[in-house]
Amino acid sequence: MWPIVWTAMRTYAPYITFPVALVVGAVGYNLEWLIRGTPPPAPEEKGILEQREDRKLEELSGRDLTQVTSLKERLEFTPRAVLNRNRPEKS
Repeated sequence: MWPIVWTAMRTYAPYITFPVALVVGAVGYNLEWLIRGTPPPAPEEKGILEQREDRKLEELSGRDLTQVTSLKERLEFTPRAVLNRNRPEKS
């Protein structure tokens, strides 16, 4: 008798658990909505690109843009190419 009961439970389990889960989820959703109430409207936030542009403008505002490092000074800090084939050696 028990094998027949277990087989029936295993066979019809999705048909029983889905409606139960649906009811529990709907009740939980509505209960949470009643407890929290309607959320206040969120202030409009700036997009990622706008935030990046603002941050870059703030960084540039305190700097003197006429003082630029020369390319010769920049070459000193670049990593050396593999086997030094792409850059001539300094004499």
